[in-house]
Amino acid sequence: MTALSDLLRQLRACTACAADLPLPPRPVLQAHGSARLLLASQAPGRKVHASGIPFDDASGERLRSWLGLSSATFYDARKVAIVPMAFCFPGTGTAGDLPPPPLCARLWRARVLALLPRIELTIVIGRHALAWHGDDPRRTTLSAAVHRWRERDPRLVVLPHPSPRNNRWLMRNPWFEAEVLPVVRSRVAAVLAAAPHEAR
Repeated sequence: MTALSDLLRQLRACTACAADLPLPPRPVLQAHGSARLLLASQAPGRKVHASGIPFDDASGERLRSWLGLSSATFYDARKVAIVPMAFCFPGTGTAGDLPPPPLCARLWRARVLALLPRIELTIVIGRHALAWHGDDPRRTTLSAAVHRWRERDPRLVVLPHPSPRNNRWLMRNPWFEAEVLPVVRSRVAAVLAAAPHEAR
């Protein structure tokens, strides 16, 4: 058994946050040592909790469209790793799902990422993931972080959350779809085209 598969087995059995979760723990993620693309998301929603499949919801449909990926490629763990800030559904608050419990990332996140040595492009989705991978969200807004895409290391891209709750933001910021997404799709395609097909 590889170090990553052993770690994933332990992670998927984790119950550290059980007392604070609205539903029984069901960690959801996707990872393989050959993955070249990392999706650093926030936490599973209720529908994803029910299915156990990352981004198995309307947000996932929009995200796959943004990235220019088919479902087959998106769910190929040898190409795409999906490692959220928390792996279980955190519950629902007054303005959507609650933030990812920080304990989850402290226990597992660095350990998983350390076993993904081939990542060449990281897609940071939402402000909680931004706090881990990019800017301090206390000093900048997510909109500003997304807007600075030209200034960033090309190996890291910041996206707003693809949730339908962000439809108003997308309408107010047409530059995102016109300017940012074509570049994102190009980078994603280039990284995945370089991935070895024989990797297992």
